[in-house]
Amino acid sequence: MSRITTPFGYDSTAAEVIAGVDLTGRRAVVTGGASGIGVETARALAAAGADVTLAVRNTAAGERTAAGIIESTGNNHVFVAPIELADRESVKAFAANWDGPLHILVNNAGVMAEPLNRTPEGWEHQFATNHLGHFGLALGLHDALAAAGDARIVAVSSSAHLRSDVHLDDLHFEHRPYEPWSSYGQSKTANVLFAVEASKRWASDGIVANSLMPGGIRTALQRHVAQDLLTQWETEYRWKTVEQGASTSVLLAASPLVQGVTGRYFEDNNEALPNVPGENTGVAPYALDPESATRLWDLSIELLNS
Repeated sequence: MSRITTPFGYDSTAAEVIAGVDLTGRRAVVTGGASGIGVETARALAAAGADVTLAVRNTAAGERTAAGIIESTGNNHVFVAPIELADRESVKAFAANWDGPLHILVNNAGVMAEPLNRTPEGWEHQFATNHLGHFGLALGLHDALAAAGDARIVAVSSSAHLRSDVHLDDLHFEHRPYEPWSSYGQSKTANVLFAVEASKRWASDGIVANSLMPGGIRTALQRHVAQDLLTQWETEYRWKTVEQGASTSVLLAASPLVQGVTGRYFEDNNEALPNVPGENTGVAPYALDPESATRLWDLSIELLNS
């Protein structure tokens, strides 16, 4: 397979990558659409004419965000619906309440490097939120995505996937010491593996799935990150704006430049190169491993059905 490249790069914004694209009549869901890059992802899709639903924990914040997007884009078809990704009943309810086709699903919401927290099932919270919640949502919306005929799933991962493979024998840190960044990295690898497997299982339904690293963007996602580490990052990395950070999500969600592309991992609006050990860019080979992707999919179904 040849590497997918586009005219866009690190500095490109969501508005730039979607310029000239008409999404009128197409419907999109953006999880975590009330904060961070989720807002700008939703705004760009709405500006192109899509009907956009913000799937959010805090519906009051969601309503405020929706009002702002409506005002800035002139598109009145921006809606808000509640979801708690770590609660499988909430995820099921969101999917059950969806009616009609769904053309774009952006699995954007997430938590980063938080202290150890478990769901009532005993699932580690980062894995439950970042992977299992989005996995369950995609499963629940599968028929709606298939009904669209040419749906796109966008899984927002991170370069933090380079910190950890998925530990299929101990997903929830029951037999190994909990470490916040390893947990986050595992969940972000799971996002990539989900797209790899979905691209195979759902190809016949016309569904494509890709994952991405949005870049380093200062948002509420870093609320659990120590200030000294944030200060270190300030000197080591060049931060993106939220408009730049949303660009790769929007590219994969809507651009004709990636029509039919599936099962790939992108960063800075281009397909990522293989990671060079010691560097913080590119994609780890374990994140694209088809055997791991299949095993994680099957195990995830077992967990959600347990």
